[in-house]
Amino acid sequence: MAWRQVAGLLLVVAVCNIASAGKRTLVLVDNWSIRESHSIFFRNLRDAGFELTFKTADDAGLALIKYGEFLYDNLVIFSPSVEEFGGNVDVPAITNFIDGGGNVLVAASSDIGDPLRELATECGVEFDEEKTAVIDHLNYDVSDQGKHTLIVADPANLIDAPMIVGKKGKSPFLFRGVGMVSDPENPLVLNILRASSTAYSHNPVEKIEEFPHAVGTNTLLIGALQARNNARVVFVGSLDFFSDEFFQSPVQNANKGDRFPVSGNQELALNLARWVFHQKGVLRVGKVSHHLKGEKEPGPAYIINQDIDYSIEIEELVNGEWRPFEGSDVQLEFVRIDPFIRTTLKRKDGKFYTSFTLPDVYGVFQFRVDYNRVGYTHLFSTTQVSVWPLQHTQYERFIPSAYPYYASAFSMMAGVVLLSFVFLHFREEPKEKKE
Repeated sequence: MAWRQVAGLLLVVAVCNIASAGKRTLVLVDNWSIRESHSIFFRNLRDAGFELTFKTADDAGLALIKYGEFLYDNLVIFSPSVEEFGGNVDVPAITNFIDGGGNVLVAASSDIGDPLRELATECGVEFDEEKTAVIDHLNYDVSDQGKHTLIVADPANLIDAPMIVGKKGKSPFLFRGVGMVSDPENPLVLNILRASSTAYSHNPVEKIEEFPHAVGTNTLLIGALQARNNARVVFVGSLDFFSDEFFQSPVQNANKGDRFPVSGNQELALNLARWVFHQKGVLRVGKVSHHLKGEKEPGPAYIINQDIDYSIEIEELVNGEWRPFEGSDVQLEFVRIDPFIRTTLKRKDGKFYTSFTLPDVYGVFQFRVDYNRVGYTHLFSTTQVSVWPLQHTQYERFIPSAYPYYASAFSMMAGVVLLSFVFLHFREEPKEKKE
């Protein structure tokens, strides 16, 4: 009975580990009061199944990796003013965490320190200097204290990606914090939320003598990065964006006069958190099959001009469950060096399929599905096959295009026979001799 109890305990531990996979989250804060001022956001994360571990950013026991294994799957940095992380955590350790597939959510403020600025630069985003703020003299809330730094962000300035930000609502967003700009040459950076055309980033108590760091719609309020290994990072220039006050506060533009009973911060924050922590927009490849048309199993190789059936199963993570992906724009490429065939796959019951004729070219080919869409993880699947030329017994006995040559050959043969017949059977009469 003892071994059965031990086996049952091990099974329970294994099930718990599987259930918590991908949800171990470390939250770094400047002070413990943030747990209270941002309690709604943290409660939403717990309700979504995340295991939150709170520590101060300067804790001497901080570590992201131990014995070569990452201790957490996600990292939340709600400590914008930190000047030096504690323990074994620093900017190189966080970038190594991202390179290992970890996800990071960063919230900054006007008191931003150098570590967060350096981390953002590594990810293709550049924060403005300390003590600066995003200012908008035309789009600020009525509760602003006169500096016009409590700005009202229009939902129209959100990225057109429902998988990341959810369905766009009518309620605007409250934002008070530092601005940033993205690297236009970095294709992995996503501009989630931009400021209006009348906004700019500067120190609100200093006279403007130089061109601001960010002006107009180039001023980025929320930016994101999806790395090539599908790790995700989100930068928000406002720590207050996630606060209970901004979640529950009404919004009224001081100039336009439109009043909304509650801001859209909570809905957007939860959608961003679910996306960055890989609860949304995650794809995986299932079974891949290919074979000759009319057969069920692939052979050792194919021969040019044969008809091929190809299918691939793609699944999407929805509410913690893997379900058939419902995309309609998945394409297949049949590639040697360059694509010889590119076709859109048809979908039925979660399986994407197509049929095509192999090109009249032999060599080593790949069935390649390279699906890269905003908001989804990069899906890449390749299957290598060989395409052989026709064997000598498989060529046509007579080629229709060569009929003129066949005719000329047989006509020449007929001419030779006729000439031979004439030459052999023609008898020349002897000439009479003259007397």
